[in-house]
Amino acid sequence: MGDTATTTDVDAALERYRVELTGYCYRMLGSSFEAEDAVQDTMIRAWRSFEKFEGRSSLRSWLYRIATNVCLDMLTAGNKRARPMDLTDSTPLAQAALSPRPDNTWLEPMPDARVLPTTDDPAEAAVAKESVRLAFMAALQQLPPKQRAVLILREVLAWRASEVAELLGTSVASVNSALQRARATLAERQQPGADASVSDPLDEEQQKLLERYVAAFEGYDMSALTELLHEDAVMTMPPFDLWLTGAPDITGFMTTLGAPCAGSRLVPVQVNGLPGFAQYKPDPEAGGFTPWAVQVLETSGGRITGFHCFLDTKRWFPLFGLPLHLDEEADEVEQGA
Repeated sequence: MGDTATTTDVDAALERYRVELTGYCYRMLGSSFEAEDAVQDTMIRAWRSFEKFEGRSSLRSWLYRIATNVCLDMLTAGNKRARPMDLTDSTPLAQAALSPRPDNTWLEPMPDARVLPTTDDPAEAAVAKESVRLAFMAALQQLPPKQRAVLILREVLAWRASEVAELLGTSVASVNSALQRARATLAERQQPGADASVSDPLDEEQQKLLERYVAAFEGYDMSALTELLHEDAVMTMPPFDLWLTGAPDITGFMTTLGAPCAGSRLVPVQVNGLPGFAQYKPDPEAGGFTPWAVQVLETSGGRITGFHCFLDTKRWFPLFGLPLHLDEEADEVEQGA
């Protein structure tokens, strides 16, 4: 593509990379909205500089270089996105208090469709999904920004060390050293939920587990839910820093502070490479159901190990293309994202 490329041609050429660049920026930043802002900034910078792009590297490599610089600039503030269990100890139900923290504290959920490019390679698809799961994303946030970039480019996107060195303006030895340190840090910080095992597509056992979960949650049947939860299952509810461990505390919370969720409806969503649901709870004022949470489930060995509820529905439901109200008679919702 030379100087004669039309605006439409340039737009189309750049747009081809939006999903994979969003996935890259999301892994770097841990925030859905910051990732989309970073990609938009990358696209604007690339569009303005397109005439200077002389094809000395591939268009893809050039875009990743711009995106990396945008992300590194955004990370200079030093904020590390986290999950509740990265910040505080688990709270016994008797001491449970809902204390919110600012939005920029939290690792944010992301619809699969916005960060996982379509591919015909099952192995490539599996790596991509695993690398946006909440536990891996939380571990990435513990790495210094340049180590984070190296690990993502080498291990997730399978770039050669020489390509990463060129992108970062450093040596192959430096890249290999950064990768080694990043791997060591991740090994030390084995994250809760990191062993979550999810087939793609879901196998029969996993599908049945989800069906049982929907029946138990919508029926608010705590004995049925207890049967599905691993003994060390964890429940989180950002923006609150409270997190609970074990079925007795989780179901105890759901029948006390969480009691207004009885009678909820669940709509399936694909989120962070894991099964999830948009939860709508009954709306006593307007009738029907009102958005309450995007739930992300981690499973292992036929049980639910993680139950993560992201409560800022005015942000999350539009991101997932979900309506902000369900009518009483609505049995299912088409996901729009």
